[in-house]
Amino acid sequence: METKRILLEAYKERQQKAAAAGAIPSFYRKKPSENSAGMKVQRLAKFRFLKKQAEVLLNADDLDTMWVLLRENCSVDEASGTEKMNYEDFCHIATLCTEQIGPKCRKFFSACNFLKFEKDDFGRIAILPFYLYVMRTVSLTQARIDMSELDEDGDGFLQPQEMEAYIRGLIPNLAQLRSIPPPFLSMYSRIAARKFYFFCDPLRRGKLCIKKVLLSNCLAELMELHQETEEEGGEPEPADNWFSLSSAQRICDTFLGLDKDMNGTLSKEELQAYADGTLTDIFIERVFDEHVRRGGRGSGGKAREMDFESFLDFVLALENRETPEGLTYLFKCLDLQNRGFLTTVDVHTLFRDVHQKWIEGGNYDLCIEDVRDEIWDMVKPTDPLRITLADLLACRQGGTIASMLTDVRGFWAHDNRENLLQDEEEAAEAPEEE
Repeated sequence: METKRILLEAYKERQQKAAAAGAIPSFYRKKPSENSAGMKVQRLAKFRFLKKQAEVLLNADDLDTMWVLLRENCSVDEASGTEKMNYEDFCHIATLCTEQIGPKCRKFFSACNFLKFEKDDFGRIAILPFYLYVMRTVSLTQARIDMSELDEDGDGFLQPQEMEAYIRGLIPNLAQLRSIPPPFLSMYSRIAARKFYFFCDPLRRGKLCIKKVLLSNCLAELMELHQETEEEGGEPEPADNWFSLSSAQRICDTFLGLDKDMNGTLSKEELQAYADGTLTDIFIERVFDEHVRRGGRGSGGKAREMDFESFLDFVLALENRETPEGLTYLFKCLDLQNRGFLTTVDVHTLFRDVHQKWIEGGNYDLCIEDVRDEIWDMVKPTDPLRITLADLLACRQGGTIASMLTDVRGFWAHDNRENLLQDEEEAAEAPEEE
C-alpha cells in the first residue's frame, strides 16, 4: 500500500508538471530490444502475472462442485420444472462454495451478477444460465491466458505463427480433432487460423487483437469441437463447421484438385474450375485484381497467381456471403470502377456473363433488364441511381444479390427459390409421416 501511494503521488506530480508546461504527455515508448534487461524483466513480469491469474481460475473439479451445490440448494418451479434460486439461496450457495472451493469463486456471487439474469415473479433466477455464465467466463479467461502466453512482445496482438501455435495447443483438448493425422496438423492450423484473420482483421494488418478474438463467433465455433461426435455407425459428422476436420480436408483437397501444374498457386484458368465452373469469368478476373497480391517473390514478371492464404479468403467470402466481412470482400469485386458504388451499367455487365452461362446450360431465355430491375427492387438503395455496400448490408439480401451476379448456380437457386422451399418443407414432413 505504501509503494502504491508513493507511485501514485509521483504519477500525479508528473501529470501536473506536464499540464503546467502545456506539453503533450508521452504516449509512445519504444519496445526494449531483444535479450536486453528490459525485455527480460517484461517477460518475467508477464509470466508471473499470467501464473497468478491461472491460479485463481476455477478448474473442472471446482465447476462440478459448484453445479452440485447449485442443484442441492435450489427450488423447482412447479409450473415449468426449472431449477431456480432466490437471492437468499444465492448468498447461501456462495458461502458453501467459498468453504469447499475457496475464495476464488466469490467473484461470481456478487449482487451485480445476480441482477444480470432474468427473474420471475418471486425474484428467482434459473441456475442453469448462471452456471453457463460461470463456465463461459472461466473458458474465456483461460483462452486469454493461453493467448497472452504466446504473445511474445506483449502488445495484445497475435502474429500468424502465434495464432497457429494456439490452435495446435488446443487440438488435444478438442474431442473431434483428436484423430487428426500428424502430417496434416500444420496445414489444419493454417486453415483454422485464416478464418480468425478473415473476420477479426478487417484492415489486413497481419495481426489479431486478442480481445477481438475472444469476443468473436469464430472462437465459439472452434470450441464447439469439444463435443463428442456420434458413436460409430451413426451419421457422419457435418462439414458446415469451418474448423471441423472434414471441412479442412475438403478445402485442402479442393485446392490440390484445382492446382493442375502442382506449383502451389492457382492461375485464373485453374480457379475458373472452382464450384464446377459456375462462377463467371469477369468475377474471377476481379478477384485477382482486388485480392491477389502483386509481384510475389520469384514471380519474374509472370502473371499473378493465387496462393493458399488468398484461396482461403476466397472460399470464406463465398461461404459467408451474408456476413459483413464476406460481403465487403465480394463488393470490391463487383465494384468494377472502384468508385464505391454500383450503377445499372455495372449490374448489366456483371449479369451478362451469368446470362451467357445460363443459356449455355439449356435454360429458358430471360431479359437482363428485368433481372437488373429486380435487383434494384430487392435493395431499395438510398440513391436510386447507385447501390453502395451500405445498401447491400441494410437490405439483408446482399449475399443473394452477390451470388446472382457472380454464380449461375446462385442465380438458379434464386430463380427456383419457391420450388426449393417447397422441397425442403416436404423433406421435413417426410420423417414425421414415417
